[in-house]
Amino acid sequence: MRMKTPAILIASSFALLLGACASQQAAEAPQPAPAPAATPAPAPAPMAQPVAQPQAEMNPLHDPNSILAKRSVYFDFDRSSIRAEFNSLVEAHAGYMTGHSSATIRIEGNCDERGSREYNLALGQRRADSLRKAMVLLGVSDTRIETISWGEEKPKASGHDEAAWSQNRRDDIIYTHE
Repeated sequence: MRMKTPAILIASSFALLLGACASQQAAEAPQPAPAPAATPAPAPAPMAQPVAQPQAEMNPLHDPNSILAKRSVYFDFDRSSIRAEFNSLVEAHAGYMTGHSSATIRIEGNCDERGSREYNLALGQRRADSLRKAMVLLGVSDTRIETISWGEEKPKASGHDEAAWSQNRRDDIIYTHE
């Protein structure tokens, strides 16, 4: 058994040596540092996408690019008939009125300074009534239209020449309720 003892001793020593080396390697091998608690990296800022904002519908009466922003109809000297160039303007206002049942207007007839006060008041009224009649023919209820004549009392342009007078021969459309 003697012989067996050195073999067992050698085998045991070899096993211990291997075990020691293994534990030494394990002790010597640097342990990876525990990963810090996962902190999510800040997300990249999203690219600003234009967000379609709902467009507030602009009332065409307040849109300077709309034909409805024009509120005056001009007349020839001593006439109360609507000139053809203003037909589309009258039709646009009549269309707005028929589409907006609560809208009401006042048509103000005006004249230039020539003629007597009485004559100009009567002519201004004929002009306002002419526009009213056109709008009624286009479907606007006459109960929603008021007319008044200012005669020469509310000139748009000052001056005593044709340039000023042509600006003063007009009907103004005033919305009293939109």
